[in-house]
Amino acid sequence: MIEHSERRAIYTNNAPEPIGIYSQALKVGQTVYCSGQIGIIAQTGEMAGDDVLTQIRQVFTNLESVAKACGATLQDCAKFTVYLLDLSHFPLINEVMQEYLSPPFPARTTVEVSRLPKGALVEVDAIIVLNTKLAI
Repeated sequence: MIEHSERRAIYTNNAPEPIGIYSQALKVGQTVYCSGQIGIIAQTGEMAGDDVLTQIRQVFTNLESVAKACGATLQDCAKFTVYLLDLSHFPLINEVMQEYLSPPFPARTTVEVSRLPKGALVEVDAIIVLNTKLAI
């Protein structure tokens, strides 16, 4: 069992407030589990735009803010899970990920869903690994 002292909620004003009973992220040991982010602008509480590309960019901006709040960057992400209303937008995820990340890219799962919170077109969650060096 994980000791309670090894679990710590991560919070930043630079990412949207949770819209339910969950943390923006939870640090457990050297791993941070980031809750799904949608394209809401933290400062206004409004969706970044009506188009998927704008929302994807805002999602990654939000995830970047959560990563910074735990002393990491998006480059420290080990895995993303992407939820899209329309899987034909898959290439846009690749486009935006190349704007925010460089190789080696994190592992990723992408799925099409029927609905997302607040009418979002995309949601992404992440797993970040802190202070480690990859050994192969």
